[in-house]
Amino acid sequence: MRHRSHGDGTFRIDQFARCGDDCIFEAGVLVFHPENIELGTNVYVGHNAILKGYYKNTMRIGDETWIGQQAFLHAAGGIDIGSRVGIGPGVRIITSFHAEAGRATPILSSPVALAPVVIEDDCDLGVGAVVLPGVRIGKGAQIGAGAVVTEDVPSYSIAVGVPAKVVRERP
Repeated sequence: MRHRSHGDGTFRIDQFARCGDDCIFEAGVLVFHPENIELGTNVYVGHNAILKGYYKNTMRIGDETWIGQQAFLHAAGGIDIGSRVGIGPGVRIITSFHAEAGRATPILSSPVALAPVVIEDDCDLGVGAVVLPGVRIGKGAQIGAGAVVTEDVPSYSIAVGVPAKVVRERP
């Protein structure tokens, strides 16, 4: 297998599939495949964040969403983020994984599988949280700092820990 560069991450606003008014990109932001990224209005992307679009599938980020410094969003399987979502510094959202790895198959030789991530409106993801492929985080849910989200989180609940568990459901 030959490795190829994905480019240097530089971008222009006119390269996005959609970029609403009043979006802010701080210094050091890298964007890959902006043609498959749709941004709502008033989206903030913090210093050194990476929006890793993919040659297929789409990354959608809703209005008034805040993405913290050094966040990493990988959209190979597709990412759909609602409006008014807070994504803390250092958060990782991943949509691909190596499938069928085992004793006879080294991890890097196993096929790559894709699964979308959906984060509904009004959620908050704490500093350093990790969201794994195929997860849906319901409207208004809060994810604690450092949590690793491996399964769906219901609307208006709070999930913490490794792996993340719901500790409280809000009315």
